[in-house]
Amino acid sequence: MRVGVLTGGGDCPGLNAVIRAIVRKGVPNYDYKFVGFRDGWRGVLEDLTMPLDIPAVRGLLPRGGTILGTSRTNPFAIEDGVQRIKQTLVNLGIDALIAIGGDDTLGVAAKLFEEGVHVVGVPKTIDNDLAGTDYTFGFDTAVSIATEAIDRLHTTAESHHRALIVEVMGRHAGWIALHSGVAGGANVILIPEVPFDVDQVCKWVDSRFRLHYAPIIVVAEGAQAKGGELVVNTDDRDQFGHVRLGGIGERLANEIEKHTGKEARTTVLGHAQRGGTPTARDRWLATRFGLHAVDAVHDEAWGSMVALRGTDIHHVPLAEAVGELRTVDPELYAEAEVFFG
Repeated sequence: MRVGVLTGGGDCPGLNAVIRAIVRKGVPNYDYKFVGFRDGWRGVLEDLTMPLDIPAVRGLLPRGGTILGTSRTNPFAIEDGVQRIKQTLVNLGIDALIAIGGDDTLGVAAKLFEEGVHVVGVPKTIDNDLAGTDYTFGFDTAVSIATEAIDRLHTTAESHHRALIVEVMGRHAGWIALHSGVAGGANVILIPEVPFDVDQVCKWVDSRFRLHYAPIIVVAEGAQAKGGELVVNTDDRDQFGHVRLGGIGERLANEIEKHTGKEARTTVLGHAQRGGTPTARDRWLATRFGLHAVDAVHDEAWGSMVALRGTDIHHVPLAEAVGELRTVDPELYAEAEVFFG
């Protein structure tokens, strides 16, 4: 059997570990041949490939990014995109496809399954917002990077008597902000699921200064003030209809200075959260996902996605994974509010 492999969407720590596990199990155990598609769905559209054998995946476990490259290409937004994908698979003799990605990439995979393509999904997103799985790889690395940044910013905030805002990723879900904020001892955590009151945030900031400490505010890029709108860098949209978020931290800093008279600075962690070496947990989870993805191909579990449930890996329908986002439960957020101010 010839199996295609692609990585789509944003790069993520652990992608290479998945690729490595797929090949390391698929070649000796099932005698599969693997073809890597470059740059996500664009590689399938344009027949951009690279060989994937055991020598090609040596040394990948600790390596960040993806050797296959990635893009935000949406075949369903391109004329004849689906037919071009099907033709590429036929021309290369590809019997099955393993798609590694987040909501958008797996959404395409789910639609292609309905079109008759033999596809298996592997969940990937640092935002940890995919339904159907308890955790996605990349999330633990992103939280660790954000937490270390918060730890370092505490000392400079207190040295200069400033309020420091840390803007982290999280378009629709505040998992990174919540986990890193609690772990890093933030005084305020703002997430997309709960619109915030600017006046209340400023009261928390004042309360912290009155105790002779400098506040740290962690805000997800998709967080919004009550009655406000998403803050974006540009109105341009990608092929999945997403605008580029960014700027909520700076806007919040301006409001804090205006309301409290205290100096406020913003640190935007940006792509640093999803770059570099994956943590041990992400290497472990990515490896297990890769191993079970190959088993799903062997079992002909087309239209399924590997998922972590507790400590076990299960196969769940792709439609379940992309039907709705996994967001922060308000009760879980309420636990963190104990430390605000």
